[in-house]
Amino acid sequence: MSLQFLRGNPQAPKGHAIFVAFSTHNSREVFCTYCVVPPIPMSLTKYLPPLFAAQLPPEELQEVANISGMPIPPMLEQAFTMQQLETLAEHRDDDLCDIGPLSSKDEGERMQMAAFSSQEYAQLYSTYANSFVSTAPSPVEVDELMPLDDLDSDELLLRTMSERQKLTELGRLTGTARYALEGRDTRSLQDTDRKMQRIADLLAEKYRGKELVAAALDPHERGAKLAQLYLDRAFKLLDEEYADIPDIERAIRELQQT
Repeated sequence: MSLQFLRGNPQAPKGHAIFVAFSTHNSREVFCTYCVVPPIPMSLTKYLPPLFAAQLPPEELQEVANISGMPIPPMLEQAFTMQQLETLAEHRDDDLCDIGPLSSKDEGERMQMAAFSSQEYAQLYSTYANSFVSTAPSPVEVDELMPLDDLDSDELLLRTMSERQKLTELGRLTGTARYALEGRDTRSLQDTDRKMQRIADLLAEKYRGKELVAAALDPHERGAKLAQLYLDRAFKLLDEEYADIPDIERAIRELQQT
């Protein structure tokens, strides 16, 4: 392990830490960044516009999918003395970690070092979190027809989402589905289909989630246009902008007749 805890416990990391690295050329030079591990699972792809997400290759989508340890700023910066950092860590109750010597002021190396150390810290936190998350009672109220033991983590997360969040996620997954169709990625398409169906099942019927999913999975160009219209219609309903809905429904009917 390259991380050395100067303050805190590697067996029970707090989830937020100040990282320090000392220059090999001048021991008085201290470079630092702040690492945060979000306590709530977060996927950046959820906040990408569907059309933008569709343009990203699967490997890049995966890179931004699950955020674990985030260095803020994203590279080591020379801004404080060691004494100041120790004081900050004490008053903020942060972990303080020495992440090793820094042999160059090259920005690429400083960014890479911050990223790798954040991943390592996030793994330590994940191991620790699993020890208490698995035994903690869930505050989520689940449908009485489905026992809590029968739900996986994805299902629990979906059931805590608002209608807007579910529609936003459907929009993101629509972009993923269109990309998979273009690339003939059967495995990705099946996985996306499964996720979209689960969300559609939890939406009120008025949003026509099933029709949206079917359109998103239609390999023809008409499918992409229909999916966007269904999505626009759902958000208009959600925002109670009823005056705009007849035009959208007219466009849907015209596309279905072509």
